[in-house]
Amino acid sequence: MFLQQYIDFVTRYFKAVLFFVAIATAVFGYYAQHLSIDASAETLLLENDKDLKLTREVHGRYISPDYLVVAFSPKEYMLSDATLSTIKSLKESLLGIKGVESITTLLDVPLLESPPMAISEVVKNVRTLSSPDIDKTMVQKELTTSPLYAKNLVSSDFKTTAILVNLKDDETFTKLLKERNNFIELQQKRELNKEEKQQFEIAKKAFKEYSNSTRDDVHSLIENVRSSLDPFRSDGEIFLGGVMMIADDMIGFVKSDIAIYGTAILLIMVGMLWVIFRQIRFVVLPILVSICAVVITTGINALLGLEVTVVSSNYVAMQLITTLSLVIHLIVSYREEYALYPHFSQKELIEVTLKRMSVPSVFIILTSVAGFGSLMTCDILPIIDLGTMMNIGVTVSLIAAYLLFPAMMMLFPKKEPVLTFDKAFTLNTIFAQIVEHHGKKIVAMVVLILGFSLFGVTKLIVENSFINYFKESTEIYKGMQKIDNNLGGTTPLEIVVKFPEAKPQEAQKTTHGSDELDSFADEFAEDENDAQYWFTAQKMETILRVHDYLESLSEIGNVSSLGTLSKVGRILKEGKDFDGVELALMYNELPQQFKKILLSPYVNTEYNEARFVIRIVDSDKNLRRDELLKKIQKDLVTKVGLKKEDFELVGMMVLYNNMLQSLFDSQISTLGLALLSLGAMFLFLFRSLKIAIVALTVNMVPISVIFGIMGVAGIPLDIMSITIASIALGITVDNTIHYFYRFREELARDGDYIASMHRAHATIAFGMFYYSLATIVGFLVLVTSNFIPTLIFGLLTVIVLLVAIVSDLLFSPLLVVIFKPFGTKTTKN
Repeated sequence: MFLQQYIDFVTRYFKAVLFFVAIATAVFGYYAQHLSIDASAETLLLENDKDLKLTREVHGRYISPDYLVVAFSPKEYMLSDATLSTIKSLKESLLGIKGVESITTLLDVPLLESPPMAISEVVKNVRTLSSPDIDKTMVQKELTTSPLYAKNLVSSDFKTTAILVNLKDDETFTKLLKERNNFIELQQKRELNKEEKQQFEIAKKAFKEYSNSTRDDVHSLIENVRSSLDPFRSDGEIFLGGVMMIADDMIGFVKSDIAIYGTAILLIMVGMLWVIFRQIRFVVLPILVSICAVVITTGINALLGLEVTVVSSNYVAMQLITTLSLVIHLIVSYREEYALYPHFSQKELIEVTLKRMSVPSVFIILTSVAGFGSLMTCDILPIIDLGTMMNIGVTVSLIAAYLLFPAMMMLFPKKEPVLTFDKAFTLNTIFAQIVEHHGKKIVAMVVLILGFSLFGVTKLIVENSFINYFKESTEIYKGMQKIDNNLGGTTPLEIVVKFPEAKPQEAQKTTHGSDELDSFADEFAEDENDAQYWFTAQKMETILRVHDYLESLSEIGNVSSLGTLSKVGRILKEGKDFDGVELALMYNELPQQFKKILLSPYVNTEYNEARFVIRIVDSDKNLRRDELLKKIQKDLVTKVGLKKEDFELVGMMVLYNNMLQSLFDSQISTLGLALLSLGAMFLFLFRSLKIAIVALTVNMVPISVIFGIMGVAGIPLDIMSITIASIALGITVDNTIHYFYRFREELARDGDYIASMHRAHATIAFGMFYYSLATIVGFLVLVTSNFIPTLIFGLLTVIVLLVAIVSDLLFSPLLVVIFKPFGTKTTKN
């Protein structure tokens, strides 16, 4: 009843329908331009992660500004007057940028060995490269051999130096973040009351609005840094690095790929649709419906405050696949009805088309909603947002397709379809013959494929390497590799070691480094100074054990801690480390500007803890981040001798890894839930348990194949690729529902499974092939992207489409013919 009313309305008032859709597209298109793309660190973190809370607490106790790293390889000798002048000019240029707090270069660091001096002299007269009568030969030796600076400030070959660009702390951001997080933590403990809920919403809104407003500021800052570097590129090779820059560049790549490849895919599909249908109306229709659906969905997402993240960056492509499937099946069905009823009017042809296709189309969308809805059950915000976006998207696609298709077809006069491609296309007939005569070979092929998939799955890894997001020819890749290979690594990791409360007498156990320091020791003993209590021999021994262990790991590029400074003593004191008294002297007497570099980042006497700042070599092909973190946690107990409760691993590497592991776990659980939902939908639609089991079996094939290929090819499951299972399931489900629904229709005619299979292949298979063909050729263009996640997404989507069409037109009909899930004439009677 409703369907007939809908058809009557949309065909009678088709101009009003078109006007309504045009207005809706324009209105939502206005809001669509405000959709935010956010690839910042915040989107890759778990808000309920205890390590996130701990990381923020640690960063609150230390000077931990956001920073950028400039890797500079001058053409001339590193310590030549020309190079030092260039570095000085670079520093001055960078200091003039809004948002930059300070710059640290080799001109600014304290030189403790040029020449070697007693520590009591060092604190009185800290020398730098700007000091008079500096011996550059000594400086080069110190910079390339000192534990403080080697493979950290300068490369081993002394051809590259790091320029650290420290950024100003955004106090407003920190304040709003803290206010929001206070409510999050309170909500985890108990239910918020009405007033607290209102305050929480205000805090969330304020933080979100401020974050959005400052995102452009971050981009502008990074662009200003790049612009400031440009005039100096003639003086040497310059690369920019840092976590903030990586996030900003990822946003740039995502935006560029959406604009460039979105347009390219549409243009290629225009060509493919013309080749297949040879009529302008059947080219314009799917493209127009796709554009309207994507624009309206994007506008709704923007209005709801949803943001595109690295996880959801492919939602446009995923919606495009769904929309094209709906419209192409409508077109193929219309052409089929025309061939059957050439005497029908345009309205009648539209009516029979909609009546035949509406039920499977609605169930396809319901199944997709159930599948994507499973993503919303996890506790990871980007995944929840992806599920929300896709549920909105597929719903909008259904509405757009079933409004625009009949309304636009009413605009066009009735015209005989051009069947040139259909007559030349024989794959559907070939597939039907294979099903009828080569069933055993199909089964053998599926068994081999599943065997291959199982083998590949055993090699599948969950890993996230940012450097592998970019092609080797890109500037960002070259920069990250330069920093990894020459300056100690890219990805930050921190370890905080807590010590038991020190007793005053422990200070006396420190071995004095020289007689001239005895007076300082006596002074400390009298004053019972906190630093003197803190820098004990026992603590320094523990710090050095941890430091030496971390340095022994090949995956780690650089370790900075109190142990680093202590080891400088081996050079100044003929093989002996700095002892506690000497470090305490430096802690109390060293000028603040140098203390910020050498000591403050690595010790907090108030909290009785030491901090180890580590950088991981992100480009290491053998790096397994989760395994490395577990190994460090285990070895610090079993090899170094710490108690488990005495240390914590924090920092971006820990937080990213936690997100990825949680993402993987959630995908496994949500995939299981999606399959259960799929089985329930098939059971409801076809009233057959056999059909539900066959459908689940068929739909598992593309998922298994894609994971198998990823494992064999060494493509890791990461933040960008982990949603491929949802895509594979969505694509296969569309085909399966269309085929089963049409098969049941054909079987009702004579009860002959073989004949029904041939008729289904001769009808609905055209739509399945055409949709797959147009999408495959369109998505192949993605493999030219410089952004590896886009390239891999395009490649894997093409593979999924190929496997899905083969599975649905070979394996699926074979199982239907063998098990006869729709019953037989006897069972029907």
